[in-house]
Amino acid sequence: MVISNKPLRFILAALVACLPLMGFSNSEKDAPHVQTEASHESASEGHHAEPTDVKSKIKAFIGHHVLDSHDFTLFQDDETGKHYGFPLPVILWDNGLHIFSSSKFHHGHQAAESNGNYYVINHHDGKIYRTETAEGKIIENEKTGHPDNVRPIDFSITKTVLSIMVAALLMFWLFTSLAKSYAKNGGIASGVGRFFEPLVVFIRDEVAIPNIGEKHYKRYMSYLLTIFFFVLFLNIFGLTPLGINATGNFTVTFSLAILTFLITNLSANKNYWGHIFWMPGVPKPMRIILAPIELLGVFIKPFSLMIRLYANIFAGHIVLMSIIGLMFIFKSWIGSTLSFGLSFVLSILEILVAFLQAYIFTMLSALYFGSAVEEHHHEEGHH
Repeated sequence: MVISNKPLRFILAALVACLPLMGFSNSEKDAPHVQTEASHESASEGHHAEPTDVKSKIKAFIGHHVLDSHDFTLFQDDETGKHYGFPLPVILWDNGLHIFSSSKFHHGHQAAESNGNYYVINHHDGKIYRTETAEGKIIENEKTGHPDNVRPIDFSITKTVLSIMVAALLMFWLFTSLAKSYAKNGGIASGVGRFFEPLVVFIRDEVAIPNIGEKHYKRYMSYLLTIFFFVLFLNIFGLTPLGINATGNFTVTFSLAILTFLITNLSANKNYWGHIFWMPGVPKPMRIILAPIELLGVFIKPFSLMIRLYANIFAGHIVLMSIIGLMFIFKSWIGSTLSFGLSFVLSILEILVAFLQAYIFTMLSALYFGSAVEEHHHEEGHH
């Protein structure tokens, strides 16, 4: 029996069209109340305005999710106000060393005292600033919108730093066990190493050798393997409910791109620099024009690495959290079900993106290394 799909399309279109009519989160009778509370909160100076309506709460939650944090909160109870997690050490340099627990901040609601100084966390950017009094008042510049308070040098173990340490320890344990299994079993991986061995072989045979060449690829294999699994593990951590957004952090991707930039240019041969400053086979007047452009490309390459990884992971977190938030906005079984199904599909897609972004970062790094050590066997007069 053949069933036509036209009625199914009509029903699905009708359900989607009725979704806005089935949500009850922003009814008109609640609008004046929300507006009054918002204006009252904005009038209070020196205090953080807590969101009152559902959309504002979801927006604030997403904003806190993508930012770094000085404590590790697993979950919280909105009714009792309790946070379940553990604090992290705060290490500041402000005319001396200040070390204390982030529990003194009481999740950003109080100022922390250390050796006579008071420090508070700014809710807008998650940074620590020094205040004059225990009230924790942050004075914002009217022109720039940035705080005028003194910001100490922060060496704290934040949630991002902790996730980086965990990823490093996990990689050290996995690959030392993989190396030991090779020694015990005569070059055959065992245990969890059977899963990671194909990935190592893939990076060697499909990324390093084709882009760098068999003569020089071994020099860069340790870095390529490290950067691939490091980015991969941090991407996977970001898909857990722990609220980790390490590779969606601009400073992390900047540091990784700087490493690739330094290795590329410090290991480059004379042919690499010769093609940048005095390109062979090109008329001499054109070389003067092309040299600044090629030199600019040296800095654009790591910049593209940094932005690509940061933007893809950051956007993925924003989109996924926004779709999950739609379940609380619709408050209907149809809208919540569709939002749940879409968020589930996007979560599966984000796993693919986690592997893909680690592969792209590693592959482009190998491509840059290959261009730096490439040997050109030609004479300029032949062109």
